[in-house]
Formats: sequence, C-alpha cells, structure tokens
Amino acid sequence: MLETRHFHVVFTLPAQLRSLAAHSPTWVLKALFTCASKTLLEFGVRRLSAKLGATLVLHTWTRELEYHPHVHAIVTGGGLSLDGRSWASTHRRFLFPVKALSQVFRAKMRAALRHEHRLGRLKSFDDFKDPQAFDHLLGKIGKPSWYVYAKPSMHGQYVAEYLGRYTHRVGLANSRILDVSDESVTFRTRGQAQISLHPVELLRRFVQHVLPRRFHKIRHYGIYAQNDLALAARHVLPTACVLPEAPANYRQHLLALTGRDLSICPQCAGLLLTHPLPIARAPPQLPA
Repeated sequence: MLETRHFHVVFTLPAQLRSLAAHSPTWVLKALFTCASKTLLEFGVRRLSAKLGATLVLHTWTRELEYHPHVHAIVTGGGLSLDGRSWASTHRRFLFPVKALSQVFRAKMRAALRHEHRLGRLKSFDDFKDPQAFDHLLGKIGKPSWYVYAKPSMHGQYVAEYLGRYTHRVGLANSRILDVSDESVTFRTRGQAQISLHPVELLRRFVQHVLPRRFHKIRHYGIYAQNDLALAARHVLPTACVLPEAPANYRQHLLALTGRDLSICPQCAGLLLTHPLPIARAPPQLPA
C-alpha cells in the first residue's frame, strides 16, 4: 500500500439485479468489478489527470445473510500523473461526487447488460422468456440512483489492516451465533438485534454466498495492478511517512485492529489473570 490517504468507496447492485446475479454470478459479479473499477479510474483521469490505485473486495451478504452483492473499494486519495512525474492529490476529505460516481457506474452496468443480452448469454434466465422483460428491467434500473458510498479512510500504513477486516470474512461468524437447536438458529444481526431461522433456511441463505469456482473476490486496479506504476508513485509522493511501531504481541495487535482487550473479561469487565500452561512431560522413549 502506498503511504498516502485512502478512501473507502462502496458500489452496490440495485435490488432489481439480485436475482439475475444469483442466476449468473460469474459474469454479473465480474461486471460489477469491471464497472466499479473503470468508474474510479476514469474519474481519476478526468478530474486529476492521474491514475489512481484501487483494491476491490466483493461481499454478497447482509447481516441477515440475504443476497446483497456489493464491492468495497480502498482507493488512493490521488494518483500518479499521466506523465509519471508527479503526484496529484484529491481533497483531504473528498474523493469525487458520489452522485456522479453512481450515475457513471449505473450507465456502465446497463451497457454491460445490453452487451450480454445481445450475445444471447441471458437466454437461460427465466424472467427473460418474455421478449419485453429485458427492456422493462433496463427501464426500472435506469430511473433510481444507484447506491455509492464514499468516506475518507486512513493513511497508507493502516490500510492493509483495515482492508484485512473485509478480505477474509464469511457471511456468519461463530461469534454472532447465540443459540442452536433442532428448530432454529439464533444469531446477532446489527447491534443488539437478533434473528432466528430454521436450520434449513439458514443453510439456504449461507450457501448462496459461495462464489463460483476460481472466482477472485479481491482484485487490484490502476497503480496497484502494475508494479512499475507503484514504484514510480512511491518516488513522487510528497512525503515519506513513518511507519507505526509494530504491536509487541498478538494481544496488542488484536486491540489495535478490533478494540477488543483480551485482558478484560467481556462479562464482568474485570481484569483477567493469565497463567502459563504447565510443561508437558516428554513422550516415553521407545525400547531399543
């Protein structure tokens, strides 16, 4: 990661496209990556005359395990100038207008849909058996604003740790499961809210987030996709940043990443005492 500011941007598919994405996940999710990355890189060229760096991570679930495809993008707050001689920075707290980003992203996804439909790759989708269904879908998704969210993230040395929270998550972590029985599984959703599902329904929701074989959920674009550009960007960045001191042990590392202090009991907030494990005796020697 470059030692510069980064922004956290989220691109989300509208609800009208979720059934199509579930039916044809390979090309729909690939189009999501392609259109989101092209939108960011084109804005960098048009508004900064520079090439940005972006790392995109796919998520397909909500806290209730519903199907909700979207990508989290960590984007450099600036880019390498087109001549490769300088660094063009964005505003400290502003990347690009999210409304403009959503409009361009929407146009690119609609164009990708038209292309696939023209090639006949959507014939197996039952909803498109009606000859007018495809045009009707394009009309529905062309009216509302597509959800694009952006906020300042952090400086380069923290980005890898921040991004790590998104890269290896699954739809439902064990820590969220509160109760399991033959009739239901109860787990936390957001805050103190809970939901209970029949085990079969829970499995149905969980397996719909299994990605197609060999599908890459983490992809790099722009500067982060080309080592020569990344090296050139490091040479022209205005200032070199001092890396923070590495945590002394796994307890401090977990505290820095999640805010969870392993020395404090989560139930009573009291101090936890640790004792070294006894040294196990050596295994018996085999007779000669």
